[in-house]
Amino acid sequence: MQSASAAHHHRRYLYGILMAGVGAMLFSGKAIVVKLAFAYGANAETLLALRMLMALPMFWSIYWWECRRKPMEPITWLDRGKLFFLGFLGYFLSSYIDFLGLQYISVGLERIVLYLTPTIVLLISYFALHKPIAKMQWYALIVGYLGVFVVFIQDASSAGIHAWLGMILVFSSACSYAMYMIGSGEMVRRIGSVRLVVFASSASAVLSVLQSSIHNPNAILDQIPQIYWLSLLNASLCTVIPMLLIMISINRIGSPLVAQAGILGPVSTIFFGYCILGEPITWMQIAGMMLVIAAMWLLVRNDAPTKKSSDLEKSDDLDKTETLN
Repeated sequence: MQSASAAHHHRRYLYGILMAGVGAMLFSGKAIVVKLAFAYGANAETLLALRMLMALPMFWSIYWWECRRKPMEPITWLDRGKLFFLGFLGYFLSSYIDFLGLQYISVGLERIVLYLTPTIVLLISYFALHKPIAKMQWYALIVGYLGVFVVFIQDASSAGIHAWLGMILVFSSACSYAMYMIGSGEMVRRIGSVRLVVFASSASAVLSVLQSSIHNPNAILDQIPQIYWLSLLNASLCTVIPMLLIMISINRIGSPLVAQAGILGPVSTIFFGYCILGEPITWMQIAGMMLVIAAMWLLVRNDAPTKKSSDLEKSDDLDKTETLN
């Protein structure tokens, strides 16, 4: 009986690691898909609106299934207002300026910069909320930003001033998502991670469609078939499906291990950027990526919860883990 239980636990662990790794790679594929869509002449406003519109029914299907599985407490209009603002920060503004930045830098640098989001959370918490930072976390910050600088040199040598613009935009995207993470901490405890994601993504869909309509009223309905297929791929395979995989893997193995599996995100992005987009891979880029990965490993190791952590704490880290991917 004991050996059967151990075997079940081992399988559960392996499946959790596998789902976390696949989820990380799929999340990172977003940058590849967006770059391909740019090559067909699409703009950031239209791509964001199509992505959120196509993902919306998938998110609400998950919400409907979750409501059938377990009853949920009603939420107040004040909570809805907070969720709308969180959706603006984490799903609309962050995604939009990230899409803009992808027009100027490689997918490898974009993913590495976004991988630094937990360090931005630390810095905001330190300066704005006066939360202390441990010595190991300071080391992680220094190593991580040094790694980004090394990778940035590679892009700057080929893209020039555009690399600075792209870097600033993607870093601003990471800052916006970091603020979303800080603001969502209290909300996810009260309403749950599923409702948080569904309501925040719904707000983003409304905002992105409104923005696209102002920019070009006919853009959403006036695209070539390749743009719609790429947007569907972005919404399903690079947004909703990896989110589900990450949620399931967190429940199986906990957020620290899921965050470590997220290392596959920037690695796979650089590899697929080379294979699909023809972006070069250099030793300098690999060195910078390894520095950033080492920094994130230091953060995860320093912040790992004890075995007594509750399931609530695991689910609370959903959005943190998603960011790492």
